[in-house]
Amino acid sequence: ITEITTVATQGGYGSSNWVTSYLLMFSDSGRNWKQYRQEESIWAFSGNTNADSVVSYKLQHSIKARFLRFVPLDWNHNGRIGMRIEVYGCAYRSEVADFDGKSFLLYRFNPKSTTALKDIISLKFKTIQRDGILLHREGQNGDHITLTLANGKLSLLINIGDAKIYSADAQINITLGSLLDDQHWHSVLIEHFNNQVNFTVDKHTHHFHAKGEFNYLDLDYELSFGGIPVPAKSGILPWKNFHGCFENLYYNGVNIIDLAKRHKPQVNIKLHSTTQ
Repeated sequence: ITEITTVATQGGYGSSNWVTSYLLMFSDSGRNWKQYRQEESIWAFSGNTNADSVVSYKLQHSIKARFLRFVPLDWNHNGRIGMRIEVYGCAYRSEVADFDGKSFLLYRFNPKSTTALKDIISLKFKTIQRDGILLHREGQNGDHITLTLANGKLSLLINIGDAKIYSADAQINITLGSLLDDQHWHSVLIEHFNNQVNFTVDKHTHHFHAKGEFNYLDLDYELSFGGIPVPAKSGILPWKNFHGCFENLYYNGVNIIDLAKRHKPQVNIKLHSTTQ
């Protein structure tokens, strides 16, 4: 995969053939294609006005792909479609894990390596399944943080187990995104600082300032990705395991997929049946 930052076009050499506007599409598989967007809209690039001049565009947002398509929209009507193309970028390093809907990763970490004041989880995922568990962390008293894909939307649930009988404010449930089961990569970032929760999906961020109960969130030193251990201490209902791919999964700067591929003891692959 290449991270592409700039594209450049020319017309056909020594001819009257050039493209005056075009769309850019990209894919990492050659089967599922996504259109380049800018300012939340499909972006039409202005092309050439003659055969020889080079027109370059630095992309507002770099794209990561193995395949590109340049789709002509209009061209010189005294000639035909003609394009010479150059693409600029650099190699993109990624760690990818496939989940088959029956397994999940369990990561156990040293409590001395993190603090209760700061938790950052980042990942990218793609799937064609509408439902599944992306991550789960729980404690002894019903406290838990769970990220689920439900009907193609992501929901982040943070729950204070003991406090929920005393206060309706002891639970956060935030939903972002839609149609996320489109077999394209989607990025997720969860930041938890003191009582501040930032939940980001594909550049859309929900900021939430939780009330005092969240100072007492009591969680174990392990996280599961792609499923929930059975039986769950938090008592939440069984949920369908994730079926798809994760890329560049990090918890507080630790590359979880890299640890799993190197068979490090902090990460275990677990298998169990799922609820359909």
